[in-house]
Amino acid sequence: MSMSLPHAEHRTLQFDGGQAVGSTYQWPGGQYCAIHTVNGLVGCGIYDIRSANEFSLLEVSHAAAALGVTPGMTGREAVERLLVAK
Repeated sequence: MSMSLPHAEHRTLQFDGGQAVGSTYQWPGGQYCAIHTVNGLVGCGIYDIRSANEFSLLEVSHAAAALGVTPGMTGREAVERLLVAK
C-alpha cells in the first residue's frame, strides 16, 4: 500500500505586535494549522490570516489565560496577545 506524505508549509506572518510562524499540514480529507509565537500558539483554521478575524476561541489553556488570552477572542487577538506577553 503506497501512501504519500502530507503537504507541509511554513511561512512568516506579520502582525501588529511582531512576527509569528504559520504552519499548515494538509492531507486528503483534513488539515492541521497553527500560528506559533515565542509565547505559545493558536491552532487550527487560521493559517490564512484573513480568517483569523472570523472565528473566536472556545477554550484556552491555563498557560494561555495567564498570558491574557481569553475565550471569545478572535484568533488574531490571541496571536497579538501572545506576541506582546512577557
